[in-house]
Amino acid sequence: MSVGISIRNAVKRYGENTIIPDLSLDIHDKEFFTLLGPSGCGKTTLLRMIAGFNTIEGGTFHFNDKLINNMEVSKRNIGMVFQNYAIFPHYTVRQNVEFGLKNRNIPKNQIRLATDEFLDLMQILEYKDRMPERLSGGQQQRVALARALVIKPDVLLMDEPLSNLDAKLRMEMRQVIRDLQKNVGITTIYVTHDQEEAMAISDRIAVMKDGVIQHVGTPREIYHRPANVFVATFIGRTNLIEADYSVSDRTIRIDGHEFVLDGVNADTDTPVILSIRPEDLQIYARDVPGGIQSRIVDEVFLGLNTHYQVELPGGKVVEIIHESDMNSPFNAGDEVRLGLNTDKINIFTRDGSRNLIHE
Repeated sequence: MSVGISIRNAVKRYGENTIIPDLSLDIHDKEFFTLLGPSGCGKTTLLRMIAGFNTIEGGTFHFNDKLINNMEVSKRNIGMVFQNYAIFPHYTVRQNVEFGLKNRNIPKNQIRLATDEFLDLMQILEYKDRMPERLSGGQQQRVALARALVIKPDVLLMDEPLSNLDAKLRMEMRQVIRDLQKNVGITTIYVTHDQEEAMAISDRIAVMKDGVIQHVGTPREIYHRPANVFVATFIGRTNLIEADYSVSDRTIRIDGHEFVLDGVNADTDTPVILSIRPEDLQIYARDVPGGIQSRIVDEVFLGLNTHYQVELPGGKVVEIIHESDMNSPFNAGDEVRLGLNTDKINIFTRDGSRNLIHE
C-alpha cells in the first residue's frame, strides 16, 4: 500500500548552519511529487529526513497517521533509488533485485515469483543472470528501480536518479519512471535540479530555494502563474521588464507603450516587473500599427524554432522564440514592432516577491 505524507514545521540544522528553517508540506497518496531547486537548496536534505538518513531538529513527519520522526529506517518501508544506482557489483541482476526480499525472510518460491514480476515489468528479465558491469547505465537504473519496488514499499524516494545518464537515455528513462509509478500506484518523491525533467514526470512540484518552498503546484500552474520572480526564472525562460501599473485605468506602461491589463491585484499605482515568456512575444513588421517599436539584435536558427534577441527603446534586450520558416522574414538589424500575449503575462511586485496576477 502507499501512504500520504504530512510534514509540519520541519527544521534541519548542521551545527550553527540552518538548512531548512521551517517547512510544511502535504504529499498525496499515490502522487508523483517532485522537489525541484538549485544545488544546495535543501531538497536532498528533506528527502533524507523522510527516509530516516538525516536527523530531524524540529517539526513532525507523518506517513498517514503514523509519526515517523524516530522510527528506524528499516521500519519505514521505503524504497530508495540513488543517483549512482548503488547496485551490488558482485551480484547478478536477479540477486540484486532479490536482496531486499531475502532480508525480509520471504519464502524462496515467492522471492522468485516477485523478482521475475519486477524484472519483467522493468524489461530486464533477459538480463537476469548478467553482472552489473555488463549492463548499460539505463539497464543498471532499471535494476535499481526493480530492487526498490519489489519489496512493495509504502513510499518510493528517488534522488537525482537520471543525472548520470546521457540526454537520450534521460528522456527514455523519465518516461519509464512515469509509466511505472502510475502502473504500480505508489507515493513517489523525486529530487531533481532539472526543471524540464520535473515538468515531464510530476503530478505536482515544490520549487525550493534556501530551504524554503517558494511554490507548490502542478507543472502547468507553476509555469504559467509562478508565485514570484525566482520561480518564474527557474522554471523555463522568461524576460523580466520593469514597468509601471496605473490602478485608475488598469494600464501597464513600458517604454512609452501602454496596454490595459485586468486581474492585477494592486490598490495603488505601483512600479512592477513584467515576466513574459519568449514564446509570448510576437514580432511584426515596423509598419504594422501598435506594439512596441524595437530592433532585432541577433537571430539564431535552431531547427524547429528561431531565437531572436530584440532591443526595446530603453535598451533592454529580450529573447523571443518563433517557429522557424523556410525563409526568415526578420534579420539582425531590422526595425520591428513587438506584440504581447497579455493573457500569459505575469506581473510581480518590484522586489519580485509576489505575483500580482490572480485567477
